[in-house]
Amino acid sequence: MATKTKSGNMQMTKQLYQQHAAKFEPKRNVLLNSIRAFWVGGTICFLGQIIQNFYITFFDFTEKTAGNPTVATLIFISVLLTGLGIYDNIGQYAGAGSAVPVTGFANSIASAAIEHRSEGFVLGVGGNMFKLAGSVIVFGVVAAFIAGIVKTLFNLI
Repeated sequence: MATKTKSGNMQMTKQLYQQHAAKFEPKRNVLLNSIRAFWVGGTICFLGQIIQNFYITFFDFTEKTAGNPTVATLIFISVLLTGLGIYDNIGQYAGAGSAVPVTGFANSIASAAIEHRSEGFVLGVGGNMFKLAGSVIVFGVVAAFIAGIVKTLFNLI
């Protein structure tokens, strides 16, 4: 409830403010957002499968060895679309469907590099690009280390 101060003005409590603000908050259509994320993420994965099959068919890669150039191609396409301003529109439309695949990570790195290019290559692009990538790389290295220890322990048993 609102309370009166000594001067007679009404003071809004935190709970009353949250109730008032909730009236103006846009409603989220969870089902529609899930469908968008599903089909856009699925399309990205489908494109990855097409690229992998292309490498297997035309460049004599095996299923195992075609993975690296496939990921590199998806990253290149994502960075290119980010530079052209297209991937941001895809991200606005699809949400997590475009953020979860490796293309979303490439987009976030490229966006940071583009945003800070005016500050120079080392401190601007390099420094800000790896603010996000640094935590992901550290988590990946730590997770790989733990997985390696677990695998080694299971091999000893």
